[in-house]
Amino acid sequence: MKRALLLAEKGVGRVSPSPLVGCVIASPEGEVLGEGFYVCKDVVHAEAVALEKAGGRSKGATAYVSLEPHHHHSRTPPCTEALLNAGITRVFSPIEDPNPLVAGKGFEFLRQSGVEVITNILKNEAEKQNEKYIHWHRTGRPFVHLKLAISLDGRIATRTGDSRWITGETARERVQEIRHEYDAILVGANTVIVDNPMLSDRSGKERGRPLVRVILDNSLRVSLNSHVVLTSKETPTLVFTDNDDEEKASMLRDEGVDVINIAEGGRNLVGVLQELGKRDIQSVLVEGGAEVAGAFFDAKLIDKITFFIAPVVIGGRDAPTAIAGQGAQVLSSAMRLKDVETSYHDGDLEITGYPETDRDS
Repeated sequence: MKRALLLAEKGVGRVSPSPLVGCVIASPEGEVLGEGFYVCKDVVHAEAVALEKAGGRSKGATAYVSLEPHHHHSRTPPCTEALLNAGITRVFSPIEDPNPLVAGKGFEFLRQSGVEVITNILKNEAEKQNEKYIHWHRTGRPFVHLKLAISLDGRIATRTGDSRWITGETARERVQEIRHEYDAILVGANTVIVDNPMLSDRSGKERGRPLVRVILDNSLRVSLNSHVVLTSKETPTLVFTDNDDEEKASMLRDEGVDVINIAEGGRNLVGVLQELGKRDIQSVLVEGGAEVAGAFFDAKLIDKITFFIAPVVIGGRDAPTAIAGQGAQVLSSAMRLKDVETSYHDGDLEITGYPETDRDS
């Protein structure tokens, strides 16, 4: 099962809005007969790839699949039938697929067909691997990951607004790896105005879909000469607003920007996420600035958080801190993280965790 999960990782950035899936076919003696993983552009599912490699040796073998095999006709025939027709007698799969078209139906068909099905092996690892896909199917909203780079004293820029670069090159390369995992990257208009970023995936790795750029801009302040606008015909760019300046909106649309007018605009974070979810965007990396981070914090819409902490002290009472907004009123209501992981990147510290919920306490 560990091998199946490892194979599934090969699809990172290449499968959305489908899930990550890996499959290993093994003989009763434990010999690996075939392996496969899913990549959207190849259409063929992980189970089919592994079965093809195993060939006739699949009869009487065991399949280890990182996610429940599907039992419906989509772009491919049902994987459950492929496993059954190949003579697979046992299937290990850690979790159900939350997709309503699948959700338990694959396991049920296999069991009714006489195949032994064993679940919950490495369940936590499997859920974490497909956390974005699972969250999107359960809520209709994309999984939100807040990423911030800060100084040792919690600043994201100097008092003059200079923020390049707080962390070193190795940490910035790591950020590109994180961007590669996500369907969209989200910032506020002020970040675009001050930093004029490209908001691109520069990991150099293959993507199944382009990284969508999302900008919260209630006043339609984004310049027509900004990098994101000038490249919006090549890279999908969405601007959320409640501004009724049709002339500015029309100019942005002429440049390729998708201007989305919703009630309360970018302040309506639930509305923004629901709209992104309808567009099959499963995951969003929120990169700033402080007001946007604070809004997501106050709304309790953060599903995962990463801080890159540089051994740098900026100082200054007017230097912006990482997260604005109202924040916690008392320390007992502060966000606490669980499942925390840390790593170093040439002196910069990366800390990643998941906000605790009432169910965790």
